[in-house]
Amino acid sequence: MRVAAAQFAPVLLDRAATFEKVLASCREAADGGAALVAFPETALPGYPSWLARTGGAAFDDSLQKRLHARYLDQAVELPGPELETLRGLARERGLAIVLGLAERGRRAGRGTLWATALFVTPDGAWQAHRKLVPTYEERLAWGPGDGHGLCVQDVAGWRVGALNCWENWMPAARMALYAQGEELRVSIWPGSPALTRDISRFTAREGRVYVLAASGVLRAEDLPADLPARDALVESAEGGLLHSGGSCIVGPDGALLAALDEPVEGLLFADLDRERVLAERQNFDPMGHYNRPDVFQLQVDRRRKAPVEFRDAPPGPPGVDPELG
Repeated sequence: MRVAAAQFAPVLLDRAATFEKVLASCREAADGGAALVAFPETALPGYPSWLARTGGAAFDDSLQKRLHARYLDQAVELPGPELETLRGLARERGLAIVLGLAERGRRAGRGTLWATALFVTPDGAWQAHRKLVPTYEERLAWGPGDGHGLCVQDVAGWRVGALNCWENWMPAARMALYAQGEELRVSIWPGSPALTRDISRFTAREGRVYVLAASGVLRAEDLPADLPARDALVESAEGGLLHSGGSCIVGPDGALLAALDEPVEGLLFADLDRERVLAERQNFDPMGHYNRPDVFQLQVDRRRKAPVEFRDAPPGPPGVDPELG
């Protein structure tokens, strides 16, 4: 199976312009023979880079409120028009798509965002995994997710899982995917070679899986002119960069197959061979012959959590108050 990592720069906090870039990259990946393409964490409409650069923890700060309001306005609702477009493209091109996006609550929690890995399969089916634990200052922008999306998907006969950024450092999250027969891990990142280098090789060797790490690029020119705090962000960008890539593809023995360490946009391709997964599991299979379920057990709750449960009385005869009988 041929796969592609899209090292990608959003038009920060511009959903429409960024989504057009996503669609163009999907078509380019399909033209290049890829069966799957993956994009960085919250590529649509962008990663909240301002938090660490503009005093994001300032309480009741007017600038942070303006940035959050714009982030909410430009975030994606699921289901929604962007999802329907991606489903159509996936079916048309026989392409699986893993897209990092900022998801906005539809009803309850409408003022909250989640860092979500949206997985669309070639038949148009979809699954959304909300990041379990936002990392450090990310908690100022995103809420904690749940286990609902801890699933693997079938892509061209391969079992493929996806996690957001530092979720890949969570042993239980990795194990939940290994336990479903995962053969390819898609990991999505905001953008830095230092973030992806060690964990990609470690995960590949631990799970005896391929790892595709898709990372972002963010340059000063990707910041819209009317973005609040634009001048401060540009000033903080070393060499004009806020995020610097680091996409890579690693084999199940931990060997690096392909990498984009330069801060450039583009697609990184690799051809995967399942026989290499099977060969590496000859001496280590973390959920098979090298597991001890009699000693270690993991429970994973995949129910989507609602903030409120309403329990209404069943309807009675017309005109009868159920409280009075």
